[in-house]
Amino acid sequence: MTSPSYWTSLDSPLGPLLLTAAADGALTSLSLPGQKGGRTRADLDGLREDPGPFRESVRQLSAYFAGELKEFRLPLRAEGTDFRTRVWDALDTVPYGATTTYGEVAARIGASRAAVRAVGGAIGANPLLVVRPCHRVIGADGSLTGYAAGLERKVRLLTLEGALPTDRGL
Repeated sequence: MTSPSYWTSLDSPLGPLLLTAAADGALTSLSLPGQKGGRTRADLDGLREDPGPFRESVRQLSAYFAGELKEFRLPLRAEGTDFRTRVWDALDTVPYGATTTYGEVAARIGASRAAVRAVGGAIGANPLLVVRPCHRVIGADGSLTGYAAGLERKVRLLTLEGALPTDRGL
């Protein structure tokens, strides 16, 4: 198990982002304030605050929030079960500006229809918000269900990507 070595924070339109990385610079988490299950400053004991390993992450995140980047190309290292890893890999295939459903993600990984709840749990446990686009997963009826950092932030991300009309509210 690779534990993070470094951390930094970055101001964003969603609030301050908290990033952690492994010694080799691979991003291990990206959290937002108040995020369910997200890292907090209390989790950073033993990690070194150093913006150096995050230069490329900061550059790409800034470009994304400016509407200039549609696909992240960063080394990611999220630790999870085989099932969660398969779900997270499937998230990486959902293109910018598009949405998918929990059922479609289940189908992409070869899971049964009954696995939709487990897929939702894996998506909810995604430690790399924004860069691993769990915000692009919606309910089968088109509803904006669940987002660990709150539905308002999900709406902001989907609106930024053009997946929602700009006048849509919660």
